[in-house]
Amino acid sequence: MNFIAWIIVACEIGFWVVIAAGLITRYIFNKKRLGLFFLALTPVIDLLLLIVTANDLYNGATATQVHAIAAIYLGVSIAFGKSMIRWADERFLYYIKKQEPKPVRKHGLAYAKHSMKGSLQHVLAFIIGGAFLYLMIYLIDDPSKTEALSGMLKVWALILGIDFLISVSYFIWPRPQKTG
Repeated sequence: MNFIAWIIVACEIGFWVVIAAGLITRYIFNKKRLGLFFLALTPVIDLLLLIVTANDLYNGATATQVHAIAAIYLGVSIAFGKSMIRWADERFLYYIKKQEPKPVRKHGLAYAKHSMKGSLQHVLAFIIGGAFLYLMIYLIDDPSKTEALSGMLKVWALILGIDFLISVSYFIWPRPQKTG
C-alpha cells in the first residue's frame, strides 16, 4: 500500500476519532462548544488529505485511483458530514446515554424521500469531489499522468446514476414496514 493510501486510512480513523471525541465531549462532559469544535474538525481532516494528495501529484507522482479517492472522500465528507453526525448523535444518545427513543426505521414514502435526499447529497458530493478531480487534472495538464483521475470520475458518475435509479425505485416499489 502506498503513502497516500495510508494517509487515507489515517484520515478515516481521524474522522471517527474526532466524531467520537465530539460526541463524548458534548454528551458525557456536557461541553457543547468544545464538542462542536471537535465535530467541526472533520472537514479539516479531509482538506489535509487533499493537500497531501495534491502535493504528491505536484511532486511528479502519476495519479492513481487512491489519489482520486482523496477528492471523493472530501466531497462525500462535506456533502454527508452533517447527516452522518446527526446519525451518530441519535445512536450515541440512544445506545450510550439511553436518552432518546430508538431511531425509527423508515418505510414507504418516508423511506423513498429519505433515499432521494441521500441521492441529492450524493450529487453534491459528486460536484465537490468532481471539481477537485477536474482541478487536479487541469493543474497536472498531462493526460498520461491523470488517466486514473478521469477514469474514477466516470466510474463515480455511473455509481451516481445507479444510486438515483435505486432511489426512484423506492417510489415505485416502497420499502415495506418491518414487522416483529
